[in-house]
Amino acid sequence: MINDPAFAERAEMVREQGTNRSKFYRSQVDKYTWIDVCSSYSPSKIIAAFLWAQIQEVDSITARRLAIWENYYAALESLETVGRLRRPVIPNSCGHNAHIYYLLLRDLEDRAQFIHAMKNKGAQCVFQYVPLHNSPYRQKLAFTQGDLPVTEKLADCLVRLPLWLGLNQSFMSCIIRCLSE
Repeated sequence: MINDPAFAERAEMVREQGTNRSKFYRSQVDKYTWIDVCSSYSPSKIIAAFLWAQIQEVDSITARRLAIWENYYAALESLETVGRLRRPVIPNSCGHNAHIYYLLLRDLEDRAQFIHAMKNKGAQCVFQYVPLHNSPYRQKLAFTQGDLPVTEKLADCLVRLPLWLGLNQSFMSCIIRCLSE
């Protein structure tokens, strides 16, 4: 899949490990050779089969994820109202695919305590997000520590709740009950 047909020919070459091999198989060139950047981008056949099955079910998968997301959102309103956490904000003019459900807690200590308490109750919540400018990669960029204080603060507060297709109502209720405690 490609989002702009203008890149289709180049994408094919990159996929073919930097060669024009596909043109060769279509008899568009008499031999194939290396002509672009390369790597092994093609998924294995088994991975491609899983992806194809998911693509065929994308609407139902997204609907199920959105239902889980909405369930969290509604159930956690009271905790946001009393100032214990912040729920995600999706502007009215935007849509989303529910790939993540996160909370913003007060600070790093609050997040660490929350993750530990949830783990003790059998629910794995993770923080996942480290700002790029705080990573080893930033050494190659012009950023210095403190350039993005809002990003750093939010990174310390963000925690992900479990969200996967198989998340059933019983386990979700347990997670929400644990959150409330």
